[in-house]
Amino acid sequence: MPIDTSFLSRCIATLLEAKRSLSDLNENDIKYDIFRAACVKEFEIILEQSGKLLKQALVPFVHSIKAAKVLTFKDTFRKAAQFGIISIEEAERWLTYRDNRNETAHDYGAGFAEKTLVILDTFIEDATQLAQYLSEQDYD
Repeated sequence: MPIDTSFLSRCIATLLEAKRSLSDLNENDIKYDIFRAACVKEFEIILEQSGKLLKQALVPFVHSIKAAKVLTFKDTFRKAAQFGIISIEEAERWLTYRDNRNETAHDYGAGFAEKTLVILDTFIEDATQLAQYLSEQDYD
């Protein structure tokens, strides 16, 4: 049975819409701040959801469900590359996304959000590709 990626796909669609709306606004507009915040929040949700779903995909490759569940975020993506679920280049980008999230999590100014906006295009591509792959594989 494929992994249910409907929530992940919905979050990606939400991020795409927030990013599109953001690009139509002036930085001095309060709506810019609203859509920028929406982009950052969706980035965080997609990042976490991707790791969680990827752990499900790794179960057949590790010795138990528990072994998959205890993997750290970064180890999850390293294992996914090791077993050919994603490429090494994709894994490196996911690790960079996580680093961005960790670095910006404690910075509450506009600067942290702007750092995230810079990587959104590639992030959206990687998340979309991951969601598609996971939804097409049979994990039974």
